[in-house]
Amino acid sequence: MPQVQLSDVNYGDLAASCAASQIVDRITDRTGPLPQLQLMFEEQHRLLWLVMHPEPKPVFTLPLVDSVLRVQEALRAMVEAGEPMPVEVIAYRTAGPAFSLGGDLDYYLDCLARRDREGLVRYAETACAVIAGNLSGLGGHFATIAAVHGRALGGGIDPARACHVMVAEESATFCYPEINYNHFPIAAAPILARRIGAVEAERMLLSGHSFTAEEFYEKGAVEAVVGDGGSAMWVRDFCRKSAGSRRSRIAIATAFNRMAPDLTTELHIAGAAWVEHMLALGEAETTKLQRIVQAQKRLLDRAG
Repeated sequence: MPQVQLSDVNYGDLAASCAASQIVDRITDRTGPLPQLQLMFEEQHRLLWLVMHPEPKPVFTLPLVDSVLRVQEALRAMVEAGEPMPVEVIAYRTAGPAFSLGGDLDYYLDCLARRDREGLVRYAETACAVIAGNLSGLGGHFATIAAVHGRALGGGIDPARACHVMVAEESATFCYPEINYNHFPIAAAPILARRIGAVEAERMLLSGHSFTAEEFYEKGAVEAVVGDGGSAMWVRDFCRKSAGSRRSRIAIATAFNRMAPDLTTELHIAGAAWVEHMLALGEAETTKLQRIVQAQKRLLDRAG
């Protein structure tokens, strides 16, 4: 058996491999516990999955959104500190039968009952920070992808659509129903307008209609439609095919973001407007939101 010489060992590759195998631990060392979020790293694709497990409903709860933000902040800090970074792609998917039924109405209603302005502000600011991170690739350091299945409603679409790439499974549906309840999603206007234009985005948000994955694709709001159950594999194939052009793709996305209005300012204004709107809701309007909560429960009971 041939002996391995010390000169045969590529210590750079070995160090990179060790760093890759430990990346999840390195992230969680910075973030602490991540409620409702699971991290999975696929070294061959340099792909970090953020698998969302919202509880007790498939909505964007504050603990989930906060967990995602802490991961984003940890990754950005690690890059800026010059630490080895095997991750090049951040991808989102959710467990369960739906991608997201939107924002956490239970949380909203609880804040309204207590007139908790700070609670609403915290939710809006945390959600907007996650959305900005997805759109910018955490300051141009990563490619971002979302894999959507099942239902995606209202504010549950925005963090996914903010990613550089969004893929949807054939049976996925998209809808912004908020207008039917005198409500609106925090970041839909600035995010959707960047993809399909302001006029089409306004029509979509004011319609309250549900769109199939294919219809969403035809409007330019999603990059690809794949067979049911195939979105994760599509993401892996995309990682493999785009590996040689990844840096240029991120640079192009960053360039287009610079051409658009300043997102940080837009999201700050949108979040503040959303908080004021929520606090101004009357009894009839909060009753409608309570009915949606009840409808969500019935829907989940049937799915269960």
